[in-house]
Amino acid sequence: MDALQKELASRKSEIISGMELFFKANMTITDWDVPEVDDHAAAIQLVALMQEALDKIKADIGSGKYDYY
Repeated sequence: MDALQKELASRKSEIISGMELFFKANMTITDWDVPEVDDHAAAIQLVALMQEALDKIKADIGSGKYDYY
């Protein structure tokens, strides 16, 4: 395992927890803003938005946006 793999492996649970926290925070905000919301439908749509953001980041990586060397 190289240094990068070790680094990310050591932070894996922190990264996953951060994503879950972000998701839960946005679900809570949605519940506050739309009290009658269907939580299941809201969760599906929120995950779709998060996936859209991840897809954009992935495309940016592919285009070299984060190549800082």
